[in-house]
Amino acid sequence: MTGARRFPAALAAALAVALAVPAAAQDPAPAHPTQPTGMIGPPVPMERGPAIPQPRSDSDTPPPEQIVTGLSQDEVDITASFTGSDILIYGAIRRNAPVEDPTSPGIIVTLEGPSQSVTVRRMGRVGPIWMNTATLRVGAAPDFYAVSSSAPLDQLLDPDEDVRHRISPALAIRALGTVDVEDATAFTEAMLRIRTESGRYRVDEGSVQLVDETLFRADVVLPSNLIEGDYRARIFLVRGGKVVDRNTVPIRVEKVGIERWLYRLSIRHSFWYGLMSLGIAIAAGALASAAFRVLRRG
Repeated sequence: MTGARRFPAALAAALAVALAVPAAAQDPAPAHPTQPTGMIGPPVPMERGPAIPQPRSDSDTPPPEQIVTGLSQDEVDITASFTGSDILIYGAIRRNAPVEDPTSPGIIVTLEGPSQSVTVRRMGRVGPIWMNTATLRVGAAPDFYAVSSSAPLDQLLDPDEDVRHRISPALAIRALGTVDVEDATAFTEAMLRIRTESGRYRVDEGSVQLVDETLFRADVVLPSNLIEGDYRARIFLVRGGKVVDRNTVPIRVEKVGIERWLYRLSIRHSFWYGLMSLGIAIAAGALASAAFRVLRRG
């Protein structure tokens, strides 16, 4: 584990090369102009007129600081023996101009799973019986959500920026659907508490390593109860409480092998899946009964 916590020499060299490449060189202009969209027929060469200098807009000016990011893997395979996985999110801060802000930069990394609607119920006692007395339906909440940061969030991020980018787990719940209660806060707090205790929501403050205010890495642990779908990792560069730059990287999680075959069979052919499960249960019972008879005779 000690070696895994250090930046490899090859990684540092690759990031140094990425920082040295100008942003303009990554998007060269085409050698020949193309035909305008909507014309019918083969492309017709267009005459090149004299070059007219265009005024540079503010949007063409790169920000003083940008982040260059990478992942150790962008696909996670769920097999029958899947017990979880680790994803390394690394990168560097590229500075295009001197930074006037004297505060140190910070890095925040979020890993978010597919959003689903969730129904939260509160049980109450009605006479001698406990039953559901109130229901709140959350329109969209990620099944998995992890936040890693180079320092405590309240020191890195202004509350307004947190609300704007929805970084904290409480703000990752995007919308409320059917509301049958007067106070919905208690229901959302209960859902956050349950998912935090089960490891599906997590905040790891100080877990992002930031070296010389340039290189950074974050190790995100994925639990074994992941669901299949499209995940995304968001990396934020923060300075002075404000988000200076951000980057989003997709991650695909899917079942493979017999896990995927059983999952598809249960969804698409539920009748045959039920018959197969019943046959396996009968065969297992008969095998256990025969084993016990052999042990009694012995």
